[in-house]
Amino acid sequence: MQRTLLLAKIHNCTLTGANINYVGSISIDQILLDKSGILPYEQVQVVNNANGQRFITYAIPAPAHSGIIELNGAAARLGIIGDRVIIMTYGQFTSEELKSYTPTVVIVDEKNRPLEVRRYDDLLSQV
Repeated sequence: MQRTLLLAKIHNCTLTGANINYVGSISIDQILLDKSGILPYEQVQVVNNANGQRFITYAIPAPAHSGIIELNGAAARLGIIGDRVIIMTYGQFTSEELKSYTPTVVIVDEKNRPLEVRRYDDLLSQV
């Protein structure tokens, strides 16, 4: 049996743009992708704290240190500049893989600069 758990999360980002004319996705500062382990073109779930919208798209890299978090294509209608969002990926794990499971959470400031990287390597030791 496999279970689906959080793999990576970029917490409390600020939307810096919304480009309806782009062909889908969410642009994410390359530094945040690197620190979270989210890959370019990986499926992500985006949760908009301002309006409650939840949607799935894929990540594309924005220039490193740019602070860019931009909704593109149809997703651009689901948020406005200044909204706070959470970006998450999930993975499917076997019982054996769960023994070394470690989700990564990147906490950012209001300019989308990483403040802290948390790795929860002891989460399942109590389960």
